[in-house]
Amino acid sequence: MSTAMVLDDPRINSRIVTAYRQRTPGSADLARQAADLLPSGITHDARHVDPYGIYVARAQGPHKWDVDGNRYVDFFGGHGALILGHGHPTVAAAIAEAAAEGSQFGASHPREIGWARAIQRLIPSAERVRFTNSGTEATLMAVRLARAFTGRSTLLRFKGHFHGWHDHMTSGYSNHFDGSPTPGVLQGIADKTVLVSPGDIDAVAAVLKTNPDIAAIILEPTGSSFGQVPLKPEFLHGLRALTQAHGALLIFDEVVTGFRTSRGGAQVAFGIRPDLSSFAKIVAGGMPGAAVAGRKDILDLLDFAAAAAAGREKIGHPGTFNANPVSAAAGIAALTILAETDANDVASARAAELRAGLNEVLTQERVPWAVYGTTSGFHLFMNPQGRDITPATFDPHAASMDELKAQPAQLSARMRLAMLVNGVDLNPRLGGFTSAAHQASDIADTVAAFRESIRMLRAENELPA
Repeated sequence: MSTAMVLDDPRINSRIVTAYRQRTPGSADLARQAADLLPSGITHDARHVDPYGIYVARAQGPHKWDVDGNRYVDFFGGHGALILGHGHPTVAAAIAEAAAEGSQFGASHPREIGWARAIQRLIPSAERVRFTNSGTEATLMAVRLARAFTGRSTLLRFKGHFHGWHDHMTSGYSNHFDGSPTPGVLQGIADKTVLVSPGDIDAVAAVLKTNPDIAAIILEPTGSSFGQVPLKPEFLHGLRALTQAHGALLIFDEVVTGFRTSRGGAQVAFGIRPDLSSFAKIVAGGMPGAAVAGRKDILDLLDFAAAAAAGREKIGHPGTFNANPVSAAAGIAALTILAETDANDVASARAAELRAGLNEVLTQERVPWAVYGTTSGFHLFMNPQGRDITPATFDPHAASMDELKAQPAQLSARMRLAMLVNGVDLNPRLGGFTSAAHQASDIADTVAAFRESIRMLRAENELPA
């Protein structure tokens, strides 16, 4: 069925879908236009919504408004980038000042030094920093550095962990858990990745013992999808000990956790010093921009003089927009605010209030689901296996990756639409991120929207009475 047919499908018999369509005619019209121009009518897989997603006209603080004038409490949070909320005045002023001076000089500029220093101020392991344009580029560079430094070829990854869309990272995130290549990826590339179940330290030890070709282990340090499948701190410490014992590198993908799990990322929160780390999103103040940071001796492979002195071939790394001055200005402003204020703590406190409020609704409405998470994130567990749980008894560490990641397709889609109808935007996993801009009133509005959405689902017989 074509995208246009889905948009106009008259067979959908749902009051939730009807209410959503009535509320968003402008978005529906734009979705029809996009269907003729873009694959699936979208520019990012996470923006795929059935029957169509909202089109946003503007945003400020914790809110955004669609083209039809509807206001939403925003927990999508720019895919996690906006820990200070939309349009923070200090960040916006820095962007405007830098943009007026020029967006691309084809030369070095003072702001790139200030940006690297802002990262080093918060990340003790960042002996050297190399800027890229996205988290995907940062993890690609980290893997290349690891292979060149160790002289080994194989990467150990964890099922369900996301590290961008380049060829080395496509298998084992949402499918191909057997390690086979996804469409367009060479078999030889897939063969150089070993996939292990998250949290299984014995399996990691066995791989390192039997495979001397492991160059590095890379992971999301709080667990996949910002802790949707959480990891325990002792597992991370175990990885650090094992990699050191076997001469492999430890790479923390802090694209999401960086400056959100704590000011210094997960590595500071858990007291672990990785060899390399990747950053994006918050590191650039919500603008396009990313970095790989870590040990000087490893990043010396990018250094002309150091590589020559060591008799090693330098790793080439161009990039037209590496450390562009506008992203650098935004990054400096955002990281300075995080370093000098309690913004990180405020965002985490709001998330704790939200998790408690949503769980109270589930308890009162007698829905055997749970909301969980840490710091400034939250996740909705929809209990696909029908466990006998309450929010108070649910332990995400006792559930498997498959169970935590599973969301009943129609039920989760209707829930997402119901929350939009009630003025709240969640991410596709029915979770999201809080920011320092969210207020107590936003939390209260979201809890009320959640209660109404539960009742809408029940009226459609999606939930038991």
